[in-house]
Formats: sequence, structure tokens, C-alpha cells
Amino acid sequence: MFESAEIGHAVDDATYRKQVPALRQALLDAQYDLREKAAFPVIILINGIEGAGKGETVKLLNEWMDPRLIEVRTFDRPSDEELAHPTPWRYWRKLPAKGRMGVFFGNWYSQMIQNRVHGRIKDAVLDQAINDAERLEQMLCDEGALIFKFWFHLSKKQMKKRLKALKDDPLHRWRLSPLDWQQSKTYDRFVRFGERVLRRTSRDYAPWHVIEGVDANYRSLAVGRILLDGLRAALEHPAHPVHQAMAPLGDSIDKLNLLDSLDLSRSLGKDEYPQRLIEEQARLATLLRDKRMRRHALVAAFEGNDAAGKGGAIRRVAAALDPRQYHIVPIAAPSEDERAQPYLWRFWRRIPARGQFTVFDRSWYGRVLVERVEGLCSQSDWMRAYGEINDFEEQLVDAGVIVVKFWLAIDAKTQLQRFKARENTPFKRYKITDDDWRNREKWPLYREAVGDMVDRTSTEIAPWTLVEANDKHWARVKVLRTLNDALEAALKRDKG
Repeated sequence: MFESAEIGHAVDDATYRKQVPALRQALLDAQYDLREKAAFPVIILINGIEGAGKGETVKLLNEWMDPRLIEVRTFDRPSDEELAHPTPWRYWRKLPAKGRMGVFFGNWYSQMIQNRVHGRIKDAVLDQAINDAERLEQMLCDEGALIFKFWFHLSKKQMKKRLKALKDDPLHRWRLSPLDWQQSKTYDRFVRFGERVLRRTSRDYAPWHVIEGVDANYRSLAVGRILLDGLRAALEHPAHPVHQAMAPLGDSIDKLNLLDSLDLSRSLGKDEYPQRLIEEQARLATLLRDKRMRRHALVAAFEGNDAAGKGGAIRRVAAALDPRQYHIVPIAAPSEDERAQPYLWRFWRRIPARGQFTVFDRSWYGRVLVERVEGLCSQSDWMRAYGEINDFEEQLVDAGVIVVKFWLAIDAKTQLQRFKARENTPFKRYKITDDDWRNREKWPLYREAVGDMVDRTSTEIAPWTLVEANDKHWARVKVLRTLNDALEAALKRDKG
């Protein structure tokens, strides 16, 4: 869930100076409107990696807005008085009143993650704490509160680089704390349990916002804009639930999107491709015949740009296998019977039994892609779907299903070439439709939706694999290799 927060978002100083005055004024106006209307309280939860700019950002917000209307609360180790009460008590008594803003450091998420990282609690207790947090936030939102949840992120490499720079700088060495050094040793566990918490608690009424913390300019503008958009929406429609923007900043600040990190020039030569293909196909056939597969099922979900080569990749996967081992499910618009059921019903029905393999050509991600972009469902429906999908995939994995998800990416130029080639080739003409051309006009909207989708649903248990698909040979081999790696990893976790 942190991929987009590790790709180097940055805003140059000139752009920053140009955008800050208007943003500051707008935030102040919204803050004073909040005070005057006193319709609801605002709760801002601050979490994430040490050194990612949490304190600096809150300090800046106090400078940009009226600090008299902002209550900053820090929750360290509970006092004896707090230990004598139920855990939520210490947070309840610090909640801001209507018309005011409360910033919570060391909040309920910080406590549960740190306790799990350091072994003070087990998974079952962590899961209970997660459920308690969800119930608390749902109730607060039902009562009208507006909750913002920020995770400030640094990659492990970025964190180590920061620590080294401060250690070598006599003037700024004082900024290093014992907590910085401690987290450098527990980074992997902290991120793993952090992702688990974010995955289970990012809901449409209180989604998480992951902020890349390396560049202070980007970080500040990102947080400021998210707060402004959420405040404005809540003030304009106080009687309706507020749905915060998921990731409104990639295009509007620095034009950087997770898809930009792909090297679409990756390719395989015609001489190399046949050998690599047959090696990976043989590997897949062998793995699916392994006796340990009796404990597992395999699900592969294929998404991608139109004409990205999903069908060709799926055919190369199928070519390696006995037809009795797999089933391919093409997903189109739901039928009337399917519309009469909960959204995930039609996918649950096609989940394979142990020992079997199902390929979804398009998948449950249609809700956050085509349905979102084309307006086929409400905003609350597709925003809620991120959490529902994560829950769905977690249930599958817990039941022994190996879930592998592919996004096949091509650039706009390659797509145009393939569209024209399809029109000019009689036996491929059926592949190109008016909808394909119409969807092409919405390329930026789909690009934003894909970025949100990966950010919200690429998890430790079911990560996305982004496939550079300008070259079909490269894409097909990468798909097969990824399936094989996922199978090998799952089988190695078995005892035999």
C-alpha cells in the first residue's frame, strides 16, 4: 500500500511559493467557517515513519491556520490514571469540541502498532484493537465528526539516508531521537503491521492518506489540500457523509503517478523469448502438479489498459496446463441476477476449490475502475469498495487461496498503434469497439483510478504486479514468472 509513497514526489521551490498563499488563505477561511457554524469537530490522526515529517507538517499547519482553534494532543505511555480506565477513555476526554480541530499524535493506531512490533501483544489482540478502532471511528463519524488519517512514509532506503545525513551533521544531530534509531531496527515489522492496520481500517468515512515524506514542499501541499478538500465538502453538505478524496495530488501538484515508475521500454528479443517462455510454462505446469497444491487454490486477476495484451498473456498461461486444471472467467457488465446481489457475490461464486486455478479476465476491480470512471456507481460505493476488496482478498488468502493480481500497462502511443492494427486486420477487428475509442478519451481519469486502486489494494497478502506491456513478449514472460514465484513462495511455507 506504500508503493506510491516511495517514487520520489517533489515540488520545486518556485511552484511551492506560488501555491502556498492561496492554500493558506483557503484553509483559514474554511477554519473560520468551521468555527462559525460549529457543525462538527475535526480529528486529525498523525501516524507513520519516524523522520517522515509528521511534526514539521503539524507545525506548519499551525502557522498556516489559526492555532487557537487547533488542539495538538500527544499520547505517550499511559499514566496510572489512564491505566485505571478502559483504553478509549484517554482519547475520549481529549476529543475536540464542535467547530474545533484536534491533532492526535500517538493515537490509538500508534499504540497498537508499536505494541505489536515490540511483541507486547499478539495478532489476536491486534485484531481486536483494529475492530475497536473501527467501531470508535464509525460512531464518531455517525455523530458528525470529520476524521482525517495521515500516514507519513519513507522507504527503508530513504530512512537510512536521512539517519546518516543527520548523524554526520553536527548542527542537526540533535534532531535524532532514540525512537529514530529504534525504528531503523524494526522498520520491516513496523511497515508490515502498519499496512495490516491501514488495510483493515481505511473506510469511505475515514480513509487513510499515505503521504510521501521525503520532499517537504510536496508533503506540505499534499496535507494542506487534503484537509481543505475535506473541510469544504463537509461544510457544504453538513447533513451528508463526507467522502474524502483518495489521492487528489498526483496530477495536480507534481504530475507523478505510480505508473510513471514503470520502464515501458522493457523488452525481450525474438531469439530470447521462446526459450524464456517455455521455461516458465514448464515451471508453472510442474508447480501446479505439486502435491502441496491440494491445500491451495490459485486465483489470477488480470486488469490493464485496453489493448495491453491481457488475452495474449492469459493464453500463454493456459497453454502450459491441462484444461482440467484451470478455468477462465471473462468479466463483463453484471447481469440482472448479479445486480440483485451484493457486488462481490458473482466473484465469490467463481472462486476455485483447492487444487484448482481460476483466471479472471477483468475482475472485482471493475468497481473502482470502469464503474468509478463511467459513473456507474456512486462515489460512496467505489470508495467503500477498497476496504471491501481488501477484506475479500484477505479471506481468500486465509483460506489458502494464492491471489496474484496483474495490471498490464502500455502508453497511449502504443495503444493507438494497436487499435489501428486491429481495425486493419480482419480477424482482429472484433477486438476493437466504439467503447475502446471512447475509453481512450478518458485516459487521465483511468490513470488516476489505477493509481488509487494500487495504492489502496496492493497489500502484503495480495500485492499488485505492474507489468510493462509495451512489449508483449516481456509482458507474457513476466506474468508467468510472477505466477511461478507466488506459487513457490506459498508452497515453501508449507511443511511438505
